[in-house]
Amino acid sequence: MPAPRPGVVLLITSAAAFLSSLDLFIVNIAFPDIRASFPGTDLGQMSWILNGYTVVFAAFLALAGRLADRFGHKRVFLVGLAVFTLASVACAVAPSVVLLVAARAVQAVGAAFVMPTSLSLLLAAYPAEHRSRAVGAWASIGAVAAALGPPLGGLLVQASWHWVFLVNVPIGLAALLAGARALRESDVARTGMPDLLGALALILGIGALAYALVRAPDDGWLSAEVLTATGIAVLGLVAVVLRSRRHAVPALDLAVVRVPAVGLAALTMVAFTCGFAGMLVVNVLYLTGTWGWTAQLAGLALAPGPMVVVVVSRLAGRLSARIGIGATAALGALAFAAGPVWWLLHLGRTPDYGVGMLPGQLLTGLGVGLILPTLSSVVGSALPAPQWGSGSSLINTARQVGSVLGVALLVSVIGAHTTGLPSEFGSVRAGWVLLTGSAVVAALLALVLAAAERRPAPATGGADTTGDAAVDPAAGTAVGAAVDARVAVAAHADGRTPGTSPVVRGIVRDGRGRPLAGAVGTVIDAGGAELARAVTGPDGRLAVPVDGSRVAPGTHVVLVVTEAGHHPRAHRVPLGGEAALSLVRRDAPAADPL
Repeated sequence: MPAPRPGVVLLITSAAAFLSSLDLFIVNIAFPDIRASFPGTDLGQMSWILNGYTVVFAAFLALAGRLADRFGHKRVFLVGLAVFTLASVACAVAPSVVLLVAARAVQAVGAAFVMPTSLSLLLAAYPAEHRSRAVGAWASIGAVAAALGPPLGGLLVQASWHWVFLVNVPIGLAALLAGARALRESDVARTGMPDLLGALALILGIGALAYALVRAPDDGWLSAEVLTATGIAVLGLVAVVLRSRRHAVPALDLAVVRVPAVGLAALTMVAFTCGFAGMLVVNVLYLTGTWGWTAQLAGLALAPGPMVVVVVSRLAGRLSARIGIGATAALGALAFAAGPVWWLLHLGRTPDYGVGMLPGQLLTGLGVGLILPTLSSVVGSALPAPQWGSGSSLINTARQVGSVLGVALLVSVIGAHTTGLPSEFGSVRAGWVLLTGSAVVAALLALVLAAAERRPAPATGGADTTGDAAVDPAAGTAVGAAVDARVAVAAHADGRTPGTSPVVRGIVRDGRGRPLAGAVGTVIDAGGAELARAVTGPDGRLAVPVDGSRVAPGTHVVLVVTEAGHHPRAHRVPLGGEAALSLVRRDAPAADPL
């Protein structure tokens, strides 16, 4: 089968990613109309239309990449797209809130299968020198979906809330048919089966915790129902940790969690997305309830924030390269916090969009654009290449968990029966206070992350002290399994300054410890750009001189070593440092030493 045209692959995978992202933003605007279609439904029950999707998406995101590694990325991608499309139809025709929530959970499984496999298929279709541009286009789709979600949702709701889900069907079918014909199956690694029970325990734990938070205001924190849900949440989360410690392909990679920068980034993401998800709900209630605006007008009013995200997210990488990931995330969290503070000071029961609502929208958009891509980038700076997939899954899971808890906390704070009417304006203000508090907590955690970044990295002498290993296809939930990873997103650079030409050194051996001549070593900077490359000599030694005017002394970069017939290997190393790497042949048996 001839290789697919890269542009066609980009179009197919971007369409699928667009659907998955759009559904996170388009449903909020339909909340009032969905609620009106099912009389007697309170906000607590409605919240599961969002949380049912989000918690299942979080639990299956990591497993999706593992399943793709075992059964093939094209196959899992197409199955996920088909599941998502069929579940969208089920959502549209659901006769009750319970069945709508169930259909949303199935829809989330499809979305979880689509997201990591779409990126893997995209990377496999492009040569190394064009991958960064292709990934940038793919990643921007999520921001475009966020920007289009509210106004598009408002337009569709004018006809019927059912169209919020039916809009997925023609796009999904077109992508499914085109993907079946145009995409090429990747090599599979035949990895072990992922921990499905661990994923189910994660769903049970987070779901039960969200249920307890939603029910507590009405039933009481010490009621039997809330205490039972809390106990189930604790048991579920403990089960996830215990199974992840023992399972060969765990739902949660605890080794990644223990890396301080990554663990702190995940906590920051949870705190921030608590406020972000809550904002998407409370502002719809405010605009449609307190001000009495139509869903269409409310959708247009909410669009400027996501539009700011589209612009700012492209600049966030440059800022984090100068001041650090933690500092950039802290600025983003504080900018976001300024949004609800502005609303608390300037908004009331009388509509005042230009002076009251819009400035807060711009501030929250600035915050989201700074913090979300920045926290995601910590994976490349803090982890060796084999753990990039697991690290990305952790950050994405943290984002979804934060969203679940954010919606549940909002319902707990403003009340399950709130509709946003002018008489309930005090409840809306309480929601804005919650957003502010979540963002402030995120800013404090980001400052701790900034302090962790400034700690000196361990010296890398002749041994590989950062724990790099042959790039294992099983680790690549978002990247490595489908591609020959010759170029990868690299480590954080803390500045640029004129200077000398530092040398990154290494010694490269094969899987049996023998020097490997002719291997290519490439040094990559924080933007994924190649700084320099060299080839190993007969003794396996490598010396890559780097232009000192392009990176600052002490900056951590990534050394990627490749050789035909071998798995590539990547190592995070300070500029001027040294690494020891071993390459394993692709056809080596599983018992070969790594």
